[in-house]
Amino acid sequence: MQFDLGIVPFSRYGSFLVVSRLGSDRRAEGLYLRNVRGGDNRDGAVFRLELVDDGVAVPFEAVATPTVLVLRAEQGELELCMGEPQLVQVRGRGVGLRLVVESEAADYVMPAPADCLVVNHFTTELHFRLTPLAGKVAVEDAWKATRDSQVKLSFLPDGQTGELEGVIEEFQTVWRERSYPDFASGRARVEQEYREWLGQTLPLSEAAREDGLAEARELAAYITWSCVVRPEGYLPRPAMYMSKNWMTNIWSWDHCFNAMALTRWNLPLAWDQLMVFIDRQDESGVFPDFINDRYALWNCCKPPIHGWTLGWMLARNDDVTDEMLTAIYEPLCRWTDWWFRYRDDDQDGIPQYNHGYDCGWDNSTVFLDGTPIESPDLPAYLVLQMDVLAGVAKRLGRDDEAQAWEEESEATLQRLLAQHWDGKKFFATRSGSDQPTRGDSLICYMPLVLGEKLPEAMREQMIADVQQRFLTDHGLATESPASPFYRSDGYWLGPIWAPVTMLLVDGLRRAGEEKLSQEIARRFCRMAAASGMAENFDALSGAGLRDRAFTWTSSVFLMLAHEYV
Repeated sequence: MQFDLGIVPFSRYGSFLVVSRLGSDRRAEGLYLRNVRGGDNRDGAVFRLELVDDGVAVPFEAVATPTVLVLRAEQGELELCMGEPQLVQVRGRGVGLRLVVESEAADYVMPAPADCLVVNHFTTELHFRLTPLAGKVAVEDAWKATRDSQVKLSFLPDGQTGELEGVIEEFQTVWRERSYPDFASGRARVEQEYREWLGQTLPLSEAAREDGLAEARELAAYITWSCVVRPEGYLPRPAMYMSKNWMTNIWSWDHCFNAMALTRWNLPLAWDQLMVFIDRQDESGVFPDFINDRYALWNCCKPPIHGWTLGWMLARNDDVTDEMLTAIYEPLCRWTDWWFRYRDDDQDGIPQYNHGYDCGWDNSTVFLDGTPIESPDLPAYLVLQMDVLAGVAKRLGRDDEAQAWEEESEATLQRLLAQHWDGKKFFATRSGSDQPTRGDSLICYMPLVLGEKLPEAMREQMIADVQQRFLTDHGLATESPASPFYRSDGYWLGPIWAPVTMLLVDGLRRAGEEKLSQEIARRFCRMAAASGMAENFDALSGAGLRDRAFTWTSSVFLMLAHEYV
């Protein structure tokens, strides 16, 4: 499999290092070695990569595969791999590799023993050691007072053999003396790790294989494998970032889908994905909006789909222990209580979203006229979460609590039906009002996640509406294409999204609507196979939009193609 570095970054499991194509008003267009620490408010560029012949940059093409990146020029070629998460190993013949640092910070380069060089890269708060194993390293400085305004470092081939080999290693404080594997050994190691991941990744169903989705499965497997970073800083566990393009955080509902896709074959890593937000839960019960290796953001939150997620996982892996459930039970109780205690201003028993970011549908039309909004998806998620808490409490021998959760789940369901169903459809309102919001958003049909818990006649009416107004050739639009607010690239004003697809496909399956569930899953998977694992998709053309190497899209594709198609 080969991929375009302008769409899918080159990286590996456990690494914060990435090679991808950048270009903007701030930076010259080209391939960059990047560091994705610190969140999505910076691009993390460290070095721009150039091939050089006799000190002159030469044109080249990049051929990226999951484990090796090849840069080919007329004069020669260079290979890069990441044999270890903190290393970039290089090997070439006929050309050199120039690393260009362009920065306004006080970045500088110093010589080091054994003919090595060390770059102190203030912009990313890291050091990089360049070690030659064949050939040499050289530096061209443009020194200005306390900083190098532009630094050019090169791995240059041996004058006799025309070959070079070397290592770029990141470190934060001091370099620890060590030996390096040769390029062939590093390549063999990363290839073995990737083959093992690919071999264990969810297989395609027979129908998905017949649809020709094998290459898309490998792309999804590579994206999920390469987006895992090792525990560091604020991250106490190995964690799967949403992307190593620009969305270099973990949001507190995105992680659920990544946990689910790992459940059947890698339960320890799946559990890490689910628990990483519980590790950082506030004492009030709320989860942060997102986390990364540096910090959490607390201005917003995300919807409470964690109970639904846990229930899905329990149904697919019997190895979840009572000890694991004990660790997650109280945090999920606090998370559930938080919504009723802190997000129900009018005290009507239906919690509210204070901003579009809180529900994950950032700019849905239910928020057109302001907030707070009581949206019917929120109590539906809480009903499912309380059902799962009841089941966990019963398994842990906490029968009184199980009964209390069952009763509160039923009471919340009845309040939802009484306050947000008009006889034909569910609707959202401003908190304290009974007037429906504007627009025609699919968010008002998310109570279908309740599956068999909805009355049959109500369910049938909703399904008919979804098919008539939201189902396109590629899946479920988030705003009806007939709506005056529909936008082809409008984020939540129309585009198709993986999490919504997964929630509704699962709800329809549990409601016995297997044929429709399969058809929606099939359309989504075919679209992702054609357009890549994008953050979202044009509902009418199926084109991939925004960040086109997204993990929750990859995870949802894998689950749908394995179980629902």
